[in-house]
Parts: sequence; C-alpha cells; structure tokens
Amino acid sequence: MLTLISDLTRLRHDLELRTRAEGFHEMRITGASLPPEIGARLSDFIEQGYHGEMGWLPETQDRRASPDHMWRHAQSAIVLGFSYAPDIDPMWRVEQKSTGVISVYALNRDYHDIIKGKLKRIAEWFARVSGEEVKVFVDTAPLMEKPLAAQAGLGWQGKHTNLVSRSMGSWFFIGIILTTAKLPHDLAEVDHCGSCQACLDICPTRAFPKAGVLDARRCISYLTIEHKSHIAPEFRKAMGNRIYGCDDCLAVCPWNKFAVAARESKLQARSDLLEPPLAGFLALDDAAFRKLFSGSPVKRIGRDRFIRNCLIAAGNSGDTRLIEPVIKNLTDPSPLVRAMAVWALKQLTDAEQISTAHANHAGSESDAAVLKEWAV
Repeated sequence: MLTLISDLTRLRHDLELRTRAEGFHEMRITGASLPPEIGARLSDFIEQGYHGEMGWLPETQDRRASPDHMWRHAQSAIVLGFSYAPDIDPMWRVEQKSTGVISVYALNRDYHDIIKGKLKRIAEWFARVSGEEVKVFVDTAPLMEKPLAAQAGLGWQGKHTNLVSRSMGSWFFIGIILTTAKLPHDLAEVDHCGSCQACLDICPTRAFPKAGVLDARRCISYLTIEHKSHIAPEFRKAMGNRIYGCDDCLAVCPWNKFAVAARESKLQARSDLLEPPLAGFLALDDAAFRKLFSGSPVKRIGRDRFIRNCLIAAGNSGDTRLIEPVIKNLTDPSPLVRAMAVWALKQLTDAEQISTAHANHAGSESDAAVLKEWAV
C-alpha cells in the first residue's frame, strides 16, 4: 500500500521513465471515475441514434459511463498518449483518385496489439513495485478513453470529438492502465480550440450536427469500417477514394504543427499501402485479402466490405481503366460487392456499355439490393 508522499513521488518519476522507454510521449493520472454528465452525454448520443449499427454501445452503456462501473475497485487511471503522426500530408492522397486512401493509423500493424504489449509491460512492473492490481485498455473495452484522458489533462476533446493535445496534435493513440493504487491526480486540460472550426468545415459528409457532437451514421470512418450493409447513395460521392477510415478532421487541426512524428517502426506506413492502385484491390479474393492485410486492422472488416469500399472509390475515380476490374465484380459471390460494382460501372461508362452489362448480368440476379442498383 502506497501512502508516503516520497514513495508516490518516486513511483511517478519511475513510471514516467518506464512509459518514455516504451515510446509513449505523454503521461497523466486521474481518478478512475467520470462525472455524471459524461454518462448523460453518452445516453443522449445513443437516444439520438447517432451510434448507428454499433450495438455494443447501448449494450455496454451502464458500464461505459464511468470506469468504476466496470471495475469497482479501480482508484486511479494512468493515461498515456502514443503519437502516430505521419510524415506526409494525408490530404494529398485524397487527390490521387485512382488510388485508395487508408487511414493513417491503419497503414501498418494493428495498433491495439502494439500499444497493449507496451501497456502490459508497464503494468506488470507497476503491479510488482506497488503491490496493487492493474488492468490495461486500448480501445477494446467499455471504457470512454477520451473523456478520461481529457480529465487527466492529456488533452481536450475538440469540436470533432477527438482528443487534441498541445504536444501531439490530433495524431495519437490513448492507452490506459486502471489500478487500485490511490495516486495524485493531474489537472484537466482546458479547451484551446477557440473559434476554429476547420474540422467541422472539412467533413465531406457533414457528420457533425454541432460542435462536439458526431453522428456516426454520416461519418466516413464509420461507413467504411463499422457499417456492414450497403452504403446509402447520398454518401458515396462524398467518400471519394477513402476506402478505410477518414482522416480529414484530424489532418486539418492547426495543433498538428506541434505533433511529433511516429517513431515506432511497426506504425510506419507500408509503401504498398501509401498509394495503392484501386485496380489491384478490386482483384482480391478472400485469401489474397487476408494475406495482404495480415496483422493489419483493415483485415477485421473482411474482404467483401473492403471491396465494397474500393468499388465506390473506383466509381468516383473517373478512371476508365477501372471499368474492366469493376465489370469482373458484377459476378462476385457477395451481393454487397455486386451492388457497388453496378453503381461504379454507371459512374464510369456510357449508356451502351451499361445496357450490355445489364443484359449479361441483371437477368440472372436475384438479390433485391443489386436489382435496385440496376434499376436506378
């Protein structure tokens, strides 16, 4: 049991050294509870339906409202920031219409595995020297990391609802260690956004009903990753060539000028994913998809959703060289893929070629969603 101020001071100093050694850029400590208004805000988000198909949010709502609802013995939260800032301008890739844009965080290995491994090593050391219990979290449990990190002073929640740091900008992962140890708390950070609303203005699908509120159903990150069914026509053009996630609201944040470029080699962008030609992706079968994205967060959405996204990007590309790869997907086993192949073909070619494709494929089609795309 830690009680002496000298013990706590030395422990924090050693803890900071450990976190730095593991590559974390910032560390803050707060209590393992959140005020009632955070839970109320989550409740309103769910009542508005802004969570879309993410059914795990209402299912875990009560535990998610505060860390001590999930683990009643928790006393403190050690909150860590790990920079993944790119060394390129991510918005530049959006202009390369014949290539697909994968969110910066997903251009290499799955960050969950990398950050969790680092947290476990720190937590094991902390438990050994403190005699207290610990649990680690990286975006995989009913824990609201962003409000907790803001309370700890790691940053503040910007108008895009993401955390912003004066030293890391918008490009960082949050790792949390909950512990039964009673540790001194840091002060919460204040909001430094001021009148800036660049993140709201840049959003292609207008996913923010107001500052600080996200309607996930309109968010490209949600649509390309979490949304399992067909993507509504109203969002397809706005998606451009974004095939996994969207970085626009992060990329335009002025605080990124202070961001520290990622040092972790496993988070450095793979050269084959930085400007990947859409034609190559459109030819992937399930086995090839799994091989290409082994160890990547992209793998979790599955091949069919990924090709769905790539077909929308192909339709937006204006590149007639993609017509043949699109046509090949008209006979794909997945109706999710076939439907978007029809849509993409209609964006890329003329009435005559569409009529020919219709004659060759629509007659044997039985899926209602695909037939609807042919009929539009």
